Amino acid sequence: MSEVVLNAEVRENTGKHAKHSRSQGMVPGVYYARGEQNINVQVPVLLLNQLVFTSETHVIDLQFADGTSHKCILRDVQFDPVSDRPVHFDLQGLKENEKLTVEIPVTLTGGIPKGVRDGGMLQQFLHRVRVSCLPKDMPEKIEINVAELGINAFLHIRDLHVANVTMVDNAENAVVGVLPPHVVKEEEVAAVVEEAPKEPEVVGKGKKEEGEEGAAAPEKKGGAPAEKKGGAPAEKKGGAPAEKKGEKS
Repeated sequence: MSEVVLNAEVRENTGKHAKHSRSQGMVPGVYYARGEQNINVQVPVLLLNQLVFTSETHVIDLQFADGTSHKCILRDVQFDPVSDRPVHFDLQGLKENEKLTVEIPVTLTGGIPKGVRDGGMLQQFLHRVRVSCLPKDMPEKIEINVAELGINAFLHIRDLHVANVTMVDNAENAVVGVLPPHVVKEEEVAAVVEEAPKEPEVVGKGKKEEGEEGAAAPEKKGGAPAEKKGGAPAEKKGGAPAEKKGEKS
């Protein structure tokens, strides 16, 4: 485990006055350790970013202007929800003979896995894992070789082995794996096509039947009325009146 020197200042402004530190390009924080008094500190934002935005865990050598120093780790960082800039941090002091629980980054090695070359997709489920160990045994990162990982093959917490380090997370939790490719079968496509919404046949038939009934109605209208006009009235005009004229003469 490598050490990083972090030069800090004792912070007098606390609470709401911490905004003054941020306006000067400093990030307020606190150092704490069991059996020691908390120390309010502040560090330049650029120095803190080197510890925050990294894929490794470091032991921090916190140094002050009066010559005092403390071994610690970065325990927590709070960010501004808009700018994503660190606004506060916690440093936990280390005791040489006391174990601590800390999150360690997980790094994948070995290049492209076998399963990916066969069409699968690599998925990393955990990017950091919690471990328990002494400060001197704390790893910077945990490397996992995924070269021989095939399709539907997974590595779990129980598969990680680091000397003098105990895994804290659930042993059954998957860390990384190769998922099978998603293939849409022809049968599934045909089923989707068959299930596509069709135009309701009942409505169509109803309209057609109404049209047929409407076509039949005019035939009735053109029957009785036509017979009446060309039947009884015509015979009366050409019958009785003609005979009456002949009788008088």
